[in-house]
Amino acid sequence: MYKNIVLAYDGSLDGREALKQGAEMAIACGAHVQLVAVIANAADIALAESVYPSGELLQHEHEEVSQVLQDGEYALRDQGLSVTGIVRRGQPVEEIVAQARRCQADLIVVGHREQSTLARWWRGSVGQSLLSESPCSVLVCVIPKTE
Repeated sequence: MYKNIVLAYDGSLDGREALKQGAEMAIACGAHVQLVAVIANAADIALAESVYPSGELLQHEHEEVSQVLQDGEYALRDQGLSVTGIVRRGQPVEEIVAQARRCQADLIVVGHREQSTLARWWRGSVGQSLLSESPCSVLVCVIPKTE
C-alpha cells in the first residue's frame, strides 16, 4: 500500500511515538522511510541569537538535530528498514510537504503534541496544517493514554 513514507522526527516523546508507529507501518508495507528533521526558520531564532555569538547557535542547533536524526535512523535500520535521513531548515509544514512532494511519498507520519489554546492559535497545529497542504495521506500519531 505505502511504498515511500516521510516521517517527521524531532526526538521528543511525540516524535518517538511517530517513529514507533511509522516503523510499524513501514515494516508492514515494505516501505522506504525518509526521516526528516526540520530546524526552525532563521527568523524564528533571531531573538535567541542575541544571547549567543553570531552563527554559534545555528551550528549548535544543526549538530543537535543531526544527532537526533542519526539516532532515529539507527533505530529504524535496526528494525531492518531502508531509511534516508534529511535535515531541512524552515517552517515544519512547508518543509515536510516539500519533502513529500520531492520523494513522491504515499504517507506522511508525524507525532501529535498537546498545546495550550494560545500556543495552538499562535503557532498553529502541524498535523492540522499538513492535512490541508499534504500531497498524500497523513498519519498523526498519538501517545496512548494510560489510566
